[in-house]
Amino acid sequence: MEVPFYSRQGLAHEMRDLEHDLLDMGSRAEAMVSQSVDSLAGLDTALAFEVIRRDDDIDERDLDIENRCLKLLALQQPMAGDLRVIGTVMKLIVDIERVGDLAVDIAKITLKVDNEMGDTGFIDLPKMGNVARNMFRDSLEAFVRRDLSLVQNVIDKDDLADSLYRDLRGQIHERMRNHPDDVVSASWLLLAIHHLERIADHACNIAERVEFMVTGSTARMTGGRGNKD
Repeated sequence: MEVPFYSRQGLAHEMRDLEHDLLDMGSRAEAMVSQSVDSLAGLDTALAFEVIRRDDDIDERDLDIENRCLKLLALQQPMAGDLRVIGTVMKLIVDIERVGDLAVDIAKITLKVDNEMGDTGFIDLPKMGNVARNMFRDSLEAFVRRDLSLVQNVIDKDDLADSLYRDLRGQIHERMRNHPDDVVSASWLLLAIHHLERIADHACNIAERVEFMVTGSTARMTGGRGNKD
């Protein structure tokens, strides 16, 4: 059977489709983050189940994009610039898939807290959720625009995400001391804000990869903030 070979024009078309589908995957993961935070803040179990239901969709898109990247690498032998883009796409879908997983984990915590008849209104979950979600969205926008200023903006916001995490963690610890009956549900909230902090970290991972894609430099990844799983 004859093996297909892409022309340069065909490669450019495939690359555009890859980027479009990556952004669609990212948009879906971002929506899951927003809905998972809303579900936990409002203890909306129906919304939590909707987020959980969407997990398979993200996983399928991850595998599809990865397979298409591998096909391009095998059949086209892309040059340095295109090779960095394809490599970046393969790295970004890993972070995006993990963000989707973390959104599902937050949604599952909604069910746990609701089952414990717990309270989430004593901390500002939406504030931290918005910071993490905006960092994630800006990191993908940096990819679209090849915009290093947006990359830096995402990296700079990591300190804010960490600060909010510490503040909310302190408030939850205070709740646990003053309301012993809420210890179990509050423990789940500690895990939820950790997941939000991890989403912010994945946004930084994406931003750092975009910088490498644009500049070819690994300086930030090897000597700066450093990637986190």
